[in-house]
Amino acid sequence: MRFKASFSAIALGLVAGLLPAGLAQAAEGKLVLYTSQPNTDAQQTIDAFKAKYPKVEISFVRDGTPRVMAKLRAEFEAGAPQPDLLLIADAVTMEGLKKEDRLLAHDKAPVSAYPAGIHDPAKFWFATKLITTGIVYNTKAAMKPTSWLDLTKPEVKNLLAMPSPLNSGAAMIHTITLSSNLPTGWAFYEALKANGALAAGSNGDILRQVATGEKLYGMIVDFMPIREKAKGAPVEFVFPSEGVSAVSEPVAILKTSKNPEAAKAFVDFLLSKDGQELALKQGYVAAHPEVALPAGYPARTAIKLMPFDAAKALADEAASRKRFTTIFE
Repeated sequence: MRFKASFSAIALGLVAGLLPAGLAQAAEGKLVLYTSQPNTDAQQTIDAFKAKYPKVEISFVRDGTPRVMAKLRAEFEAGAPQPDLLLIADAVTMEGLKKEDRLLAHDKAPVSAYPAGIHDPAKFWFATKLITTGIVYNTKAAMKPTSWLDLTKPEVKNLLAMPSPLNSGAAMIHTITLSSNLPTGWAFYEALKANGALAAGSNGDILRQVATGEKLYGMIVDFMPIREKAKGAPVEFVFPSEGVSAVSEPVAILKTSKNPEAAKAFVDFLLSKDGQELALKQGYVAAHPEVALPAGYPARTAIKLMPFDAAKALADEAASRKRFTTIFE
């Protein structure tokens, strides 16, 4: 997957909200979804889908992406994969499944409204959101960062926390993206280590540390500090000038799906304008370029996405993991 440099890439073709005329009537039967969405989001997504496809009975299994994949791997080994659909955190995991020939292509997916590079070009998986990682800082911090390189300054010495890519797929994507796009490459992470950066914990841990003042700076996914700021937390979120990384919460159909037509209808719904408006209502940046951003976000034109190639990231993951471990452990 290769993102374009800006959210403001011009949309092509027709609005993706128009679902194929006969598909809603034809879709019926049972579907099983494995997802890493929060339970509330997953249930809202299913309820919205069922409102359009009342003849489809859909159930879901929810856990973090690593546990979802561990469960699915066990089912592969037993020769009995249960899900029809996957809706998980990152495209690198999807690329791995695609490489193993586990996914079903959906050639007629309604993607004409999306800019090139958002979805898998071969149409095996499709982005549903754009969850970026940027900088959070406590409002009492003396230095207000605008660049990734600001985190290597003396003012940040021993005051930066970030999730470890050794424990988080999103953090690994972020690490690969920054090391591939910043002029200093891996030297940026060496400078962070030399500046006392702590690489451990989840995004929630990072938010807690920065909000309480235990640390004054952090790397974190966008929606968490933006939501907490709205609730009164003493935090600010920055989209650095060089650009940000993003995970896309992609959806894909398993090749072993027992109901591929209904599964395609589910994918089409997520990609439709209605499905993307649901992502907005849930507080996320929709992948569809014509959908507004949630409250607290800047205009799409102000958010620059760094290029990211999921297939290359998959190939380089082991080397990236080893390089990070060498620097931080």
